[in-house]
Amino acid sequence: MSVPVALTIAGSDPSGGAGIQADLKSFSALGAYGMSVIVALTAQNTTGVAAVMQVPADFVRLQLDTVRSDVRIDTVKVGMLASAELVSVIADGLDALSVQHPGLPIVVDPVMVATSGARLLDEDAVDAIRRLLPRAGLITPNLPEAAVLLDEPQATDLASMIDQASRLLEMGAARVLLKGGHGSGPESSDVLAQAGRAPEVLTAPRIETTNTHGTGCSLSSAIAALRPGHEDWSSTVREAKDWLTGALRRADELEIGAGSGPVHHFYRWW
Repeated sequence: MSVPVALTIAGSDPSGGAGIQADLKSFSALGAYGMSVIVALTAQNTTGVAAVMQVPADFVRLQLDTVRSDVRIDTVKVGMLASAELVSVIADGLDALSVQHPGLPIVVDPVMVATSGARLLDEDAVDAIRRLLPRAGLITPNLPEAAVLLDEPQATDLASMIDQASRLLEMGAARVLLKGGHGSGPESSDVLAQAGRAPEVLTAPRIETTNTHGTGCSLSSAIAALRPGHEDWSSTVREAKDWLTGALRRADELEIGAGSGPVHHFYRWW
């Protein structure tokens, strides 16, 4: 097939480690042509987020409409959406894209809090994010995000992760990848839940590094980039996780910033 065309809808990170910048790097590293619709600007670096400025909803809509009127879109990743109004605009845009491109893979990463701890989603937008879930082929919450979506305490073991992933399916998501990176121990386990199938536990070694900025953004965009070339979501997720493990293992080579630096998106090339 031709090179897959991947669209990211998310916020900008001027330090280059997360958000739109991480998505485009992940797309490129994995052989996809990347495009972007920017919904928010942030002032941030590796030590934290200083401020967030939302892009006007009408202009976000115009970005998306302009791109889809001209360019074929093979896969979509949705990240930080900041507010209920922006979630609504993107929901409408995803509906239009799904009509235009039946079967379009859509990966939704329900970004709520940055690695530094800064909140990236308005309090009143959580319900809107819940209503977005049925439009996704896969959602990729981490443990704190899953707890917020379910309005309950964070999962603390594998059994509770499997339970929470299954109940996120009941909220309308077609598939759930519940990420265990916020856990502890020598291994990091994720749970992939799909309707009509037994949950899969995907385990990788926990890499000892403080350079984890943009890990969630990079994984979800890697899944989106790889999905058009795979027969199913399970093999797609496994390959994306293998790539991210390598990016984390080589992250310390970059020496970017004084805080939590980025993963090494191009470790296979540099």
